[in-house]
Amino acid sequence: MPHLTVEYSGNLPHFPEAETLSALNATLCAHPEVQDEADLKTRFVVADSFEIGTTPANRAFVHAQLRLLSGRTPEAKKALSDRIAAVLRDLTPRPQGVMVQLSVEVVDMDRGSYAKERI
Repeated sequence: MPHLTVEYSGNLPHFPEAETLSALNATLCAHPEVQDEADLKTRFVVADSFEIGTTPANRAFVHAQLRLLSGRTPEAKKALSDRIAAVLRDLTPRPQGVMVQLSVEVVDMDRGSYAKERI
């Protein structure tokens, strides 16, 4: 914990994944809610098969989901969401003529059922 998954549509060529991963981890680890940098797991998922709305031509998306153990304040969640959005806003490709939708959500994980160990 935390887990950050960034999904993006396959029609965003040359997405700078390595640069974006580094920037996302740096900004999240700088926030006091992430107490141990080794706990943050970030990954990309490319959606090669997708459709946006009923007129899908020239549309793309980037969606980030940050999963945190429950108990964070709404203010802390908003600050983390804003940090993620800022990085994605700066680094997401913007192909000419393509509308890119960017979204971020923060999801609580149940503390009672979450299991983790370092092996």
